[in-house]
Amino acid sequence: MVGCTQPRRVAAMSVAKRVSEEMGSKLGDEVGYAIRFEDCTSEKTIIKYMTDGILLRESLRESDLDNYSAIIMDEAHERSLNTDVLFGLLREVVARRQDLKLIVTSATMDATKFSTFFGNVPVYIIPGRTFPVDIFFSKNTVEDYVDAAVKQALQVHLMGNPGDILIFMPGQEDIEVTCELLAERLDELDEAPPLAILPIYSQLPSDLQAKIFQKAPDGIRKAVVATNIAETSLTVDGIQFVVDAGFCKLKVFNPKIGMDALSVFPISQANANQRSGRAGRTGPGQCFRLYTERQYKDELLVTTVPEIQRTNLANVVLLLKSLGVQNLLQFHFMDPPPQDNILNSMYQLWVLGALDNTGSLTSLGRQMVEFPLDPALSKMLIVSCDMGCSADILIIVSMLSVPAIFFRPKGREEDSDSAREKFQVPESDHLTFLNVYLQWKRNNYSSSWCQEHFVHVKAMRKVREVRQQLKEIMDQQKMDFVSCGQEWDIIRKCICSSYFHQAARMKGLGEYVNMRTGMPCHLHPTSALFGMGYTPDYIVYHELIMTSKEYMQCVTAVDGHWLAELGPMFYSVKESSKTRNENRQKEAADMTAMEEEMKKAEEQIKLRKEEQEKALVDTSKRNQIVTPGRKEPGTPFTPRRPRSKIGI
Repeated sequence: MVGCTQPRRVAAMSVAKRVSEEMGSKLGDEVGYAIRFEDCTSEKTIIKYMTDGILLRESLRESDLDNYSAIIMDEAHERSLNTDVLFGLLREVVARRQDLKLIVTSATMDATKFSTFFGNVPVYIIPGRTFPVDIFFSKNTVEDYVDAAVKQALQVHLMGNPGDILIFMPGQEDIEVTCELLAERLDELDEAPPLAILPIYSQLPSDLQAKIFQKAPDGIRKAVVATNIAETSLTVDGIQFVVDAGFCKLKVFNPKIGMDALSVFPISQANANQRSGRAGRTGPGQCFRLYTERQYKDELLVTTVPEIQRTNLANVVLLLKSLGVQNLLQFHFMDPPPQDNILNSMYQLWVLGALDNTGSLTSLGRQMVEFPLDPALSKMLIVSCDMGCSADILIIVSMLSVPAIFFRPKGREEDSDSAREKFQVPESDHLTFLNVYLQWKRNNYSSSWCQEHFVHVKAMRKVREVRQQLKEIMDQQKMDFVSCGQEWDIIRKCICSSYFHQAARMKGLGEYVNMRTGMPCHLHPTSALFGMGYTPDYIVYHELIMTSKEYMQCVTAVDGHWLAELGPMFYSVKESSKTRNENRQKEAADMTAMEEEMKKAEEQIKLRKEEQEKALVDTSKRNQIVTPGRKEPGTPFTPRRPRSKIGI
């Protein structure tokens, strides 16, 4: 079989579809694809497109990859994390298997560097069919790249020259805003020619993704708004104008929060050249760069920093350890990651119990490797068996593996929010996800039910598929499958067992601070805990989103005692583990009791004083004398106390 890796799921699916059509076969027969939680191949498959992560996991089961006679690693210049690890593994596989052919392809990579890494292998340069592209830089620095991109696209559209437009934006949110703004501005113009506005990003449903490849009707121009997925992975015919915002989203490890964060960064010069080249595929084109020529030369890096040098390596460390690589610092990386990154990732795995004090895999770690999940989610699923809630946690983990469960259509935001509130469990977003799935199941997995409650039906179907695949792995591992019913505290404690290292405590109204770093973080407005009337003292979160604030996403309230029990390396109980409200109630009760005791004490003192005064009055009546020169009786006479006698 011939295997071809792609850094993106969309590319693996779309290329497989195109090749199967050209070969005149059904997708999944001779030509198929495999991405995480989705395998569209069969015994007949001879050409298999897949993400690099899939091939990496296959190497766990078969270290020599005997199923493949040839492997093509496409888009190697993107240097994704999994691709770089595959380079190191395949370097050794090729040395062991003389019959395996390895082809590394790229449009912009440093060919000499790659050739040297694999032992001075031959390099083939295949000239592409390209047309000249005129490049126009911005005269001044652009402050709002979305607004500038919309203006530039409309200017091109109204000029009337034939050809479709491709607009590059950093991520999904910017793409959606650009599409909306483009449509609004177009409506404001009188007698503007029609324009088909089409978004493309990785989480877009596949049927909507396919629209960008369809030819527009006569007289209608296409404007495709895309992430950097359209740089190399996808080629849209008919593009003659490119508008380049000059930014992309990169996953970068943030030591401040102790985890990866998806942030917007300027693109590299290699990215910029690749983007402009999109305008010259079918004829002469134009590229409008929304940054100055000086910024291009002085501020943009020549190439993008490889992902392996800027992200968390916990999954990679776990995988390499399971493959028998004991000394990670000696593994053949093309560009070795910083030593601190490796050590930090090993520390995180130690915290989760996947590695022991010597850096070797524990029995828990070996189990975690079997699941194609983030280490924390893998641990949660394994621990749930011992806690008696594995059926419930399986649903939660599956829901977290699929993005965008709810949708919020324009003009119906309030209806969508009201529908969402019906599912919310005040203590937990994780339990809210569980509630959504269980309600969908009770309604026979109905599509109309999803539509009515503003839930993505395709996302829910995907959740169901993911759940089934993870259930099969659990069965293979002979893991117990049991539900705890309505004992939701058990589920919350199980969630805490895997996310205790991402805990926060309440500081003020709606504001929390990370318990390890002290960094302020906030509840996301879509959270079930947001505006629920009271805020729990302690919470754990699935991830942080860095926008205008540090927002915690997918949050669950936990008991402070659980944190001390499950994360003793970070927390200890110094005071009562009662919640803030319970503490206030206790303080009020103590204050009331104290006041009552004080009243009783004051009454007793008053009675004693009255008795003493009465006794003094009686004594004065018995011992009154008249002092010479005074008419009134003088002070009471107190007889002198005799000395105590000691002895006989």
